[in-house]
Amino acid sequence: MPYTHEIRVTWGDCDPARIAYTARIPWFALDAINAWWEHHLGGDGWFQMELDRNLGTPFVNMNIDFRAPITPRHRLVCDVAPSRLGDTSISFRVNGFQDGILCFEGRFTCVFIVANTFHKTRPPAEIAEMIRALLEP
Repeated sequence: MPYTHEIRVTWGDCDPARIAYTARIPWFALDAINAWWEHHLGGDGWFQMELDRNLGTPFVNMNIDFRAPITPRHRLVCDVAPSRLGDTSISFRVNGFQDGILCFEGRFTCVFIVANTFHKTRPPAEIAEMIRALLEP
C-alpha cells in the first residue's frame, strides 16, 4: 500500500491561468516523499536524517508526467511508494490526485550519501530492510 500525503494547494501556489505553477509540482512531490520518510522512520525526515544519522539522499533524477491541472479547489493527495532499491540508491513513485483525478505521475531517484563528506554509501541495514518491505511489486 502506498503512503498517502495530503497537500493544501493555495492561491499563492497558482499562476494567472489559475492552476499550480509548474515549479510547484516537484515541490509537492518532494514534500510527499519527505512525509514518507517521516512516517516510516518515526519522525525522521530528511532534515533529521542529515543531522542525526549523517545520511543524505540527494536527487539524481526526477521525471514527472502531467495529466491534469492542479488547482486550489481540492486537496492534492499524493500516493508515495518506493519502487526500487539499488545498492546505493532509492527510487520513489509519486502520483498526485485531486478529487479522484490523476494530476501527475512522478518517478524520483535519490542516492544515499554520508552527509558530511557527500560520498556515496549503502543505506544502513535497518533502513534498507524497511524499504525492501515496502517496495511495490
